[in-house]
Amino acid sequence: MTQDSPATPDDDADAGATAPAYPAAPWPLQGSMWLTLFRLARDADEAHPAGVYGAAFVDYTEPSPLTYSELLVSRLVRRGEPGSVGGRVQPGSITDIWVDSPASMAGGRALWAIPKWLCDFDMESEQRGPVRRTRWAASLERRPIAAARFTDVSAVAPRTPFGLALWQPGLPAGEPQGGEGPKQSGMRGSGRSLPARAHWEIDPDGPLAYLRAARQLASVRIRDFRIDFG
Repeated sequence: MTQDSPATPDDDADAGATAPAYPAAPWPLQGSMWLTLFRLARDADEAHPAGVYGAAFVDYTEPSPLTYSELLVSRLVRRGEPGSVGGRVQPGSITDIWVDSPASMAGGRALWAIPKWLCDFDMESEQRGPVRRTRWAASLERRPIAAARFTDVSAVAPRTPFGLALWQPGLPAGEPQGGEGPKQSGMRGSGRSLPARAHWEIDPDGPLAYLRAARQLASVRIRDFRIDFG
């Protein structure tokens, strides 16, 4: 996994003009995801209203056009909110996300208004028989954001399809690739998924501190996924 200097919203607003090259949409991605669903009972702030959230660590591996690590939090858009649709299944909206790839950061922002920033990751994993134990940690300038431990047996899971629509409200004008209106995107593919056990440690002074008040609902490991994102 690459380790890049973290970026913050205080970086030079001209960063978008010198952004690294990134693949054209859609991105054919492969890898594994460790996902936990949370329910936030009360509004934390304007950007994090009450609702259902998904927090995930993701490892994008070859032959993906970009290989990198990711920590993201998304929420289910509620009916009547901007971005909601008339069907039964509402889109998700990514509220917080970090990667360790400058190209992924630039592409996510420019193509889909996904508010990616850079941070550092550590990941350790071991397997004994069908059981795999994985530990993730994300930090920003050596300050912890979140860490999580997962236990799963997804190696024996059958491959099943999945998909998700995304709606992003747009990035602030002062940020890299910012200033444009809302954008819609999504992903569709397949993976080997089974429920997992998870324990999260959220830094009380970090950007995900609002999740400390949320109730953990369920966790899943999606192994060997293949998706088209865009």
